[in-house]
Amino acid sequence: MTKTALAAAKRYRVALAFLVLDALLALVFPHFGPAFIRNTWNNFAEMLSVLPPVFLILGLLDVWVPRQTVMRCLGPGSGILGALLCIFLGAAAAGPLYGAFPVAETMHRKGASYFNIMVFLGAWSTLKIPMAIFETSALGARFSLTRWVTNVFVIFVVATVINHVLPPAEKCVRTPYGNEGE
Repeated sequence: MTKTALAAAKRYRVALAFLVLDALLALVFPHFGPAFIRNTWNNFAEMLSVLPPVFLILGLLDVWVPRQTVMRCLGPGSGILGALLCIFLGAAAAGPLYGAFPVAETMHRKGASYFNIMVFLGAWSTLKIPMAIFETSALGARFSLTRWVTNVFVIFVVATVINHVLPPAEKCVRTPYGNEGE
């Protein structure tokens, strides 16, 4: 193998491991083999349909929103307003959770506090507005409001714990040019 092929295999080892696992499962359980491969392909196709728009929006965010604005609105000194903005941004966002991680990385690079990034990820994963609308119509406003309030409380608790437990060295922005402290 050439160095380039070895580098590519190392870089994509997780994806290759899943392909090998699919092949092994298809051999061991031949009646499930087509379903394994179909599900893997469907998940991959869904990811390919979600990530390009996310990266397009991230490119625009990176160019159009200055670092100072992000630091003022979402940085360490933003307080409760920054956390509420992160809840709104996460709840209003569309797409699966894996689409939130590139957004969170860009927020971090632009100077958002770790607490606010954790709040954003928690809101993206549990407080989707379309889900709340469906939930309210199916299960009632009382249930939906109770779940929202509980989730917001838990998101704040988890974000606070992670923010305090994580050492400052782990909060550095790692760039190809070195590390920037938070």
